[in-house]
Amino acid sequence: MSKADLDWKSLPFGYVKTDCNIRFTWRDGSWSEGVLSADETISIHIAATCLHYGQECFEGLKAYEQKNGEVVVFRIEENARRIVRSCEKIFMEPPSEEMFIDAVFRVINANRRFVPPYGQGASLYIRPLVIGSGPQVGVKPAEEYTFLIFVSPVGPYFKSGFKPVNLVVEEEYDRAAPNGVGDVKVGGNYAAGLRASLRAKEAGFTEVLYLDAREKMYLDESGPANFFGITRNGQYVTPASESILPSITNDSLIKLAGEMGLEPVRRPIPVEEIFDFVDAGCCGTAAVITPVGSITYRDRKVSYVTGDVPGEYCTRLYEKLTGIQLGLEKDTRGWIRKVPTE
Repeated sequence: MSKADLDWKSLPFGYVKTDCNIRFTWRDGSWSEGVLSADETISIHIAATCLHYGQECFEGLKAYEQKNGEVVVFRIEENARRIVRSCEKIFMEPPSEEMFIDAVFRVINANRRFVPPYGQGASLYIRPLVIGSGPQVGVKPAEEYTFLIFVSPVGPYFKSGFKPVNLVVEEEYDRAAPNGVGDVKVGGNYAAGLRASLRAKEAGFTEVLYLDAREKMYLDESGPANFFGITRNGQYVTPASESILPSITNDSLIKLAGEMGLEPVRRPIPVEEIFDFVDAGCCGTAAVITPVGSITYRDRKVSYVTGDVPGEYCTRLYEKLTGIQLGLEKDTRGWIRKVPTE
């Protein structure tokens, strides 16, 4: 199959129309078999619970073409488990892990010509979502759900690529409440973050770094990504918080950091500790690692890099993880799964 006629090296991180998506309906106690559709829209009841009561969650993962031409996905089982957890927390019917993985493979195969060629700095972004599509007037779970997946070839999450960004510590707004739904991937968390994020960008920063909502003393996460710092004594530290989405990328970096001689530690991180780090980064599926150039906290600013050169530890971790994803590094943990051709 020939590739789509796209300028692969200039792709934005955004939506690009592909051949089809896949969609399933849960009704009367079971999921449908799923259909491939070229329609980019969905018809939904005006009283659907996703529109009124926030019954919606999603995932994000990527498919890569490796040097040998095979198309692979990274730790797909973890995405399957996480969407189940998200659904269950807001009382939606989850797709099974097997169903999720099979659906991802089906939609990739139906859009193989949109998988960016190896070496172009791009990937196929995969967006699964589950929504309450059944009507309810009154706050209660829907009786019908829709599970769908669309894909889009994407370039780097930030236009600058693997370059340092500048964060500002957010003290006024909270992303998620303690004991709320900050630890699952629901759309409301991202809507809640828009106020702080847009304000930070207007002030010349790239993103915000949230503090915990209860005490405003400890680091939480950065906008749509987990945060980590490298201490002077060689620790890879990342916040321990019940309001943070468990990042699959962060979990992977924690394991790789140990191989590199760093000591991975998940613990509460006092905000003042940012001034003691020697390197720092944000991590998630979209950008993998975004090196942090500086953090501004009140009237103080700490810089970790000089110019646009990422820090040493961010660079090593990024090269190791992307090397595994692209088949340049040996996968010793079974993280890579080949997409079987139909």
